Amino acid sequence: AWGDSFFWGYDKKDDDELRKVFDYAVERSSPSSPVLFDTAEIYGLFGRSETLLGDFGKTTDQDKVIIASKFAALPFRTKAQDVVKACEASVKRLGGKPIDLYQIHFPNAWNNAEYWDGLAMCYEKGLVKAVGVSNYGVDAVKACHAALAQRGIPLTSNQIQLSLLYRWPLENGLIETCQELGVDVLAYSPLALGFLTGKYDSPQHLPTGPRKALGEELFATPDFTNLLSVMNEVASHHNGATKSQVALNWTRSKHAIPIPGARTLKQVQQNYGALEWTLTQEEMKQLDEASAKVTSFVKPGKSPFPKKDINTGLKMFDS
Repeated sequence: AWGDSFFWGYDKKDDDELRKVFDYAVERSSPSSPVLFDTAEIYGLFGRSETLLGDFGKTTDQDKVIIASKFAALPFRTKAQDVVKACEASVKRLGGKPIDLYQIHFPNAWNNAEYWDGLAMCYEKGLVKAVGVSNYGVDAVKACHAALAQRGIPLTSNQIQLSLLYRWPLENGLIETCQELGVDVLAYSPLALGFLTGKYDSPQHLPTGPRKALGEELFATPDFTNLLSVMNEVASHHNGATKSQVALNWTRSKHAIPIPGARTLKQVQQNYGALEWTLTQEEMKQLDEASAKVTSFVKPGKSPFPKKDINTGLKMFDS
């Protein structure tokens, strides 16, 4: 949401508020417990999101901040050197220092192994401190992990969609595979594009733009409303907790690191509030049962990401 006008309605006039969000997070961080900001070269025109982070971080203690960015594996970028070139541009926008975590944003339909070579080159050149992938399925994570290991480079993370409305990585073995390989799971969209915050609580109260159709599908059955009710009940047992915090703590309970978005000071404050409490086993069970009934959210089959590398036959995306 920091830079994307089409999907999130970003406006430069909101930059002062974004700076407050950034400062709030940094103030609550320390070198032993830094804050992670995840961005990407394609978030906003001309790397706007990266530029904002670079500007905000100029006067910040860098030991309190971890920056993660991503390379867009677009069809016309198929060489290892494309990764290096893009990484160099991201480094520049982010302030000139090595990127803490550099990831392949999504699979391509071909030449995916070239990207892994590119990650290794970025690491060996000192452009980045660690490397990861995003939207990779079980087989792809295993293959990338093995390829990097041959060069003595660890695969640090796999950033995937995971939330109470998107449970597929729990059901197909993806999270289990990451755990077995020692690959951290970063969970994007843990608030399911805002639908788990409670802000959109009826068919008459939905977001505008591309998200509206998703909301209409969710409210087409009573299952989503039931999930919101269960979340509200759980929140009521934790001293003024919010639905957002329930959603984040459910994600944390699944051995994942949620990376929720925040555009306002209120939102980032709510996000941090999730760290003050945890779900009980009974509450996790209730949430699991309620969320499993909601089948009207985005399904893996509708994802725009290529499912297979046509050159190697390697299955790239499964959830």
